[in-house]
Amino acid sequence: MNHLINSRGLAQVLAIFMFCVCAHAQTSPNPQALSDVQTTEAQQGKTLLQSKCAQCHTDSIWRDQRQDARAWEATLYRMMGRGAVWSGSDIHAMATYLATDFGTQSPRVFTPQ
Repeated sequence: MNHLINSRGLAQVLAIFMFCVCAHAQTSPNPQALSDVQTTEAQQGKTLLQSKCAQCHTDSIWRDQRQDARAWEATLYRMMGRGAVWSGSDIHAMATYLATDFGTQSPRVFTPQ
C-alpha cells in the first residue's frame, strides 16, 4: 500500500514538474525576436534623432554623453520642456537607440578636432 501511495505522489510531482517546464517553454520570449524588435526600434530612433535633434544639435552632444535608456529618456523629456515635439513612442525609440549606440557600455568615438 505504501508503495502505491509513493508511486502516486511521485507521478503527481512529475506531472507538476512537466507542466511547469512546458508552460515556461511556451511563455519564454524568443531572444531573436526580441533582438529584432529592439533593432527595428533602434533604427527608428536613429532616424528620428537625425531628423529631429540634428535641427538644433550636432552629433557630438549625444556622442559625448554615456547614459542608459532611462537617463536618455529623461534628457529627451527635458528637451520637450524646451520646445521639442515628440510622442512617447518617439522618445522611447530614440532612447533605445541612444542607449544602444551611446550607452554606458559603448566605446567612446574619437573625433579629431
